[in-house]
Amino acid sequence: MAKSKLGFDLTPPSKEQIDQLAARLDPEARRILLNHGTEPPFCGKFDEYEDEGIYTCALCALPLFNSRAKFHSGSGWPSFYESIGEGHIHYLRDVSHGMVRTEIRCGRCDAHLGHVFDDGPRPTGQRYCMNSVAMDFVPEGQALPDLLQRDDPVQVKI
Repeated sequence: MAKSKLGFDLTPPSKEQIDQLAARLDPEARRILLNHGTEPPFCGKFDEYEDEGIYTCALCALPLFNSRAKFHSGSGWPSFYESIGEGHIHYLRDVSHGMVRTEIRCGRCDAHLGHVFDDGPRPTGQRYCMNSVAMDFVPEGQALPDLLQRDDPVQVKI
């Protein structure tokens, strides 16, 4: 089993598990997470969201961002200056749409999340530009979900 430095299981789900997880998504979430789509700007539920907690992958529930790393970029999409931990996000070169960008995907299930750019605030200078439908939110103090129902779920406090 592959674990992140924070103790989360990064073992990719099986095809059957992905299919089960995807079955609970609405068509727009499926389009974005599974087919690398993008939601329109200024319409996502988390663009102006202010509560404290953890943003998780909408497909497999892997923690992605702490709300303390969120900032208002003015881009129309929720933005963060750092991910929650090494291994929780994969980075891929994206040359679609006639430009070079860095696509970000979930470090466990490989779902499309958004893109990262080098125009963010200090201390990282990064702007993780996320699709709201690619994330769920767990309020501070609540247990993180275990959607994969693995034998040894990790209950890590972040």
